[in-house]
Amino acid sequence: AVIGATVPTGFELTAAEEVQEKLGSASSISRDRGKIYFEVPARGLPQVHRLRSVDNLFVVVQEFKDYQFKENKEDALKDLEDLVKKLSWTDPLKVWELNNSLKKKKTKRKKPNLQSTASKEKLNDDGEEEGTDQKDASKQEDCAQNAAGAEPTSGQDTEKTQGVASRNGEEEEEDDNEQPDAKDELQAGSGSETKAGDGKTSEGEAKVLKFRVTCNRAGDKHSFTSNEAARYFGGAVQEHFQWKADMTNFDVEVLLNIHNNEVVVGIALTEESLHRRNITHFGPTTLRSTLAYGMLRLCDPQPTDIIVDPMCGTGAIPIEGATEWPSCYHIAGDNNPQAVKRAANNICSLLKKNENKESSTSLGVPLDVVQWDICNLPLRTGSVDIIVTDMPFGKRIGSKKKNWDLYPACLMEMGRICTPGTGRAVLLTQDKKCFAKALSRMGHIWRKGQTVWVNVGGLHAAVYLLRRTWERAEEKRSFW
Repeated sequence: AVIGATVPTGFELTAAEEVQEKLGSASSISRDRGKIYFEVPARGLPQVHRLRSVDNLFVVVQEFKDYQFKENKEDALKDLEDLVKKLSWTDPLKVWELNNSLKKKKTKRKKPNLQSTASKEKLNDDGEEEGTDQKDASKQEDCAQNAAGAEPTSGQDTEKTQGVASRNGEEEEEDDNEQPDAKDELQAGSGSETKAGDGKTSEGEAKVLKFRVTCNRAGDKHSFTSNEAARYFGGAVQEHFQWKADMTNFDVEVLLNIHNNEVVVGIALTEESLHRRNITHFGPTTLRSTLAYGMLRLCDPQPTDIIVDPMCGTGAIPIEGATEWPSCYHIAGDNNPQAVKRAANNICSLLKKNENKESSTSLGVPLDVVQWDICNLPLRTGSVDIIVTDMPFGKRIGSKKKNWDLYPACLMEMGRICTPGTGRAVLLTQDKKCFAKALSRMGHIWRKGQTVWVNVGGLHAAVYLLRRTWERAEEKRSFW
């Protein structure tokens, strides 16, 4: 089966490396940023779900590299309708079925009690994280509807409602209030369903499957909106399979990804993004675990490395690190007592999760969490191999003005604790101007290696890989 995966933008190569390493499959990287495609035998599905760098998974029904859209809107939409009958759905639906049976075995539907409503709302305002932590798809959908309009730029992981506005803002962004129309029109005429079900999908039982179509559209050459594409394509899917349209309580999510002339039709294999795997206690700016994995992988951790996240927030980076690189020692710290508490709670949840698997004593994780001052760390000079952190953007936490003092002080202190010559740091920030200025002042201790441009909740951010020079860091020095 050909599997498509959405990954954090900028980390497509990292994800492709992981797929090659763990599944032995070569990946092709889509021209549509934030997606990769690879082939695996159907029996390899459980390993696919264990990948650390992918947000959402789908099975590809068909990919069109150079689809010619008609210029006239009606003709273009009619073509999309006709496409449904031409596609070979049988094998992808078998993969979807197999995936479902794996999910049932694994979860037996977890109770949706993972988060309090308050923290859910906080998360929703965030834009970085959409959906909720529950397996309950309808809850997830509601959140997505609230958040969909908020992030036109490039939220990879947005669980989009039927034909929400396109991802890269080239299309006019459609208001949320248009979405119910799409819902109504698609559901109109679905009342008198035959109870036949489709032989290909329902194993003998006469259950009518419920479905929805999600369209992601990017590019300025199309005569139609993503809402319209989803509506027409959805109508044809409904007619072809005699499924019932349901926006929130669906069994099958059909994906229609249109990027300029590239069209990919797929069936979703994940109900909620895999990036939500480690975190149960969310803060105002919780980093996606998939992005944390990409950042950690950039600095190539070796066994016995000491890895520090001096501004850990809810602990997404060190928790991902301790899970994937258990032969390293991870230290997390933050100056905010609330953040330290959340990180500690997330570590406790992880320990509990480990306990369930072994059903006996829990394996500890090589990770400690401390409250400290980033500019005055209680760590010995030159004692740390790797620093990986998400620096304050100056939007939700701190301010741009404060960053002008904070960034150089941070880089100085990180340079002090990092091993000269071999130490490295991977830092994420959206305040690129301020970071560049601070780095130019710290050129004697940090050399810039690679820069990866990423999208964090619709904000254009950068991940910098820095290498520690051999120069001994002075203990204190004025910056500006």
